[in-house]
Amino acid sequence: MFIAFIYIVGWLKYYESLGELEMAQDRKKVLVLGAGYAGLQTVTKLQKELSADAAEITLINKNEYHYESTWLHEASAGTINYEDLLYPVEKTVNRDKVNFVVAEVTKIDRNAKRVETDKGVYDFDILVVALGFVSETFGIDGMKEHAFQIENVLTSRKLSRHIEDKLANYAASKEKDDKDLSILVGGAGFTGIEFLGELTDRIPELCSKYGVDQSKVKLTCVEAAPKMLPMFSDDLVNHAVNYLENRGVEFKIATPIVACNEKGFVVKINDQEQQLEAGTAIWAAGVRGSKLMEESFEGVKRGRIINKQDLTIEGHNDIFVIGDCSAFIPAGEERPLPTTAQIAMQQGEHVAKNIKHILNGEAKEEFEYVDRGTVCSLGSHDGVGIVYGKDITGKKAAFMKKVIDTRAVFKIGGVGLAFKKGKF
Repeated sequence: MFIAFIYIVGWLKYYESLGELEMAQDRKKVLVLGAGYAGLQTVTKLQKELSADAAEITLINKNEYHYESTWLHEASAGTINYEDLLYPVEKTVNRDKVNFVVAEVTKIDRNAKRVETDKGVYDFDILVVALGFVSETFGIDGMKEHAFQIENVLTSRKLSRHIEDKLANYAASKEKDDKDLSILVGGAGFTGIEFLGELTDRIPELCSKYGVDQSKVKLTCVEAAPKMLPMFSDDLVNHAVNYLENRGVEFKIATPIVACNEKGFVVKINDQEQQLEAGTAIWAAGVRGSKLMEESFEGVKRGRIINKQDLTIEGHNDIFVIGDCSAFIPAGEERPLPTTAQIAMQQGEHVAKNIKHILNGEAKEEFEYVDRGTVCSLGSHDGVGIVYGKDITGKKAAFMKKVIDTRAVFKIGGVGLAFKKGKF
């Protein structure tokens, strides 16, 4: 009897192992490319919603860390340390449910359902492309070579050190070169204006540190469009302009930059080219999606591809593209949504929901963006914005910006990370 019992138990264990093997083989492979706002939000939502055996989730990112790209202007100006805007991806992923791979994606084969990286090849059943942005110079001659870019942690670190070095060099040199104290910023959109706001906080500190006359520092913003911050009302724009002008910023609006060289920007005024000289030139006027997009998909413009309403792409019901690589046009609209962190995170949440639907054999849902508002900081004590349809300025806007920044960290990393990395 005992031998028979042992025999039966053995067969039960055998069939149990077969069941587990079959389950493992049936698990869909979900591959997420990029640990920015969109990709990381997708993964953190998936790991909350799915059990460990529901899917094989792999996150691939070229760095071990995630960085808050909406804080890059602060690190670039030097008002925060570059370490303050990044944290390890490991802090946000559940290793029991997510395989995190540090690797750079080199090729996406959409038809073979395979992604190549510098660390190996990964197959997928469901793919989420969230590879983020790179700087876009629109073919302006010399801009990549001679201007600093506000693009990532490394470029921000390099720029903040350069600005301080210029002031230190001016203070230490016997023959003073005023160009060391001249800074040109190309672009009066969000990045350019927020960076200038941080600079107006940082420059007084640096001038005090190195004994430099602050009145000699020259900050100039150059914008080709006839209006800065086009998403805001004239009242909000005027508040931003007046605030920054009172703090030493000069604006050259409706002034296209035609080239960048070792001396600074070449601009066109009344059909005449003019050289603007400065020791520091910064480009903050445009981004595009990953250049891998053109190599991997058809119909891509500036690294962005048009989504279907469920955030997949035409011809591929199992490939989602979100964040800076996507061009989502809401139903009934003509223009795609801008590439903001708020939209990217909402897209990530929605994709996680749709992946769960796919795994359950259910129909996917259409994405609907909820606009909660937009705030542009002007340093740490002022700002302009729209929150739930209402204009806000000054300290109220600056406070809301801190709330928004902290909320983004909380939504991805929870209370602990928000407490450690948040703005309060």
